[in-house]
Amino acid sequence: MKINSIDIWTVVVPTIPGRVHSEIFGPAGWDQVPKHIIRLHTDEGIFGLGETGRGTSLDAVNDGFKRLEGRDPLKLSLQNVFDDVAASRSPAGLYQSETQAEDGTHVIHGTRDWESLGGWDGSSPAYDAFEMAIFDIVGKARGVPVHALLGGAYRDRVPADYWIGHQTPENSARNAKLGYDRGFHGVKMKCTSDEPMVERIRAILEATDVSFKCTVDPNQRFYRPAEAIALARQFEELGNVGVLEDPMAKWNLDWYRQLRDATTIPVALHLANPHDIISAIKAEAVDIFNLGGSMWNFVRNASIADAAGIPIWHGSGNDLGIMETSYLHAASVPRNCVMPSDFVGSWTREDDLIVEGIGFDGGSAVVPSTPGLGCELDEGAVQKYQVT
Repeated sequence: MKINSIDIWTVVVPTIPGRVHSEIFGPAGWDQVPKHIIRLHTDEGIFGLGETGRGTSLDAVNDGFKRLEGRDPLKLSLQNVFDDVAASRSPAGLYQSETQAEDGTHVIHGTRDWESLGGWDGSSPAYDAFEMAIFDIVGKARGVPVHALLGGAYRDRVPADYWIGHQTPENSARNAKLGYDRGFHGVKMKCTSDEPMVERIRAILEATDVSFKCTVDPNQRFYRPAEAIALARQFEELGNVGVLEDPMAKWNLDWYRQLRDATTIPVALHLANPHDIISAIKAEAVDIFNLGGSMWNFVRNASIADAAGIPIWHGSGNDLGIMETSYLHAASVPRNCVMPSDFVGSWTREDDLIVEGIGFDGGSAVVPSTPGLGCELDEGAVQKYQVT
């Protein structure tokens, strides 16, 4: 089997009016940043779908295809789909694969290949899209869903939360009630300390009940411990805040320890680099992780958190159907992915560009069981939202 061609569509899918931000906060803005949908073809008729992150350049997509054109997807490493499997790589033993250091002063035993496995080091801005497409192809060729290639689904339902952006207390209550009525058990909300935070949380409580928990995510804009602690203590009195995510600057783990010491509300960090995850664990700075990265890296990062006894959830960038389906496959694998994950493009965007979107049942996303990603491109919708 050989990869022989690629289809690329550049799309802009707006958000549903009123679903993200209240009017006084202005438009979302990020929903006007283009994404690329790819369909990677092979000479045996099997194809794979992928979706880039917002703002990925078309050059990056074309460069990614050049790295894969003519190669056999069944002989690529699933840890980094731009690499081959080990058939052409020698063992990294004490007396194997000796190479000279760059400065010529000593011999390096083994190789450095392992330091870039999984693409988290930024080897290609379009990496995630090609990882999705290759996993889709390999899953279809082997007759297994993508999660089987990642280690196997630990659960067939992944808990999920509803999601809202920056909103007034009245709009927060109305939109949170939509999620509550659909069977979700909580809502994630974007905010800053300058907004009427306590009023928003109280309005959601009055529209739902105390079991419907809020994940409060200011994207580091509670700014410093004094503000974060003061807000956390007010949230404790209301009883419906379940998590404080990224309340302050992520680099200052000392501030996170201070906050953990001062509140009973669990504190979370949204991270993707395994080095940052390890640093947060060593500093005892968090109770929970929101993890991102490619599918392979998410599973790897989840295992780091698992070893430390820390639960996780899968993050999202308000993406479209192909990417969010890949999130769902990855989130189904780790046993510690027990916190409600973010598969939020399903109700914030006008369309997800797939024929049948993610299914939700009782506040959980249903894990696909068909070979590959298990989603089909809605070409009519793609043409509707195509911009070039």
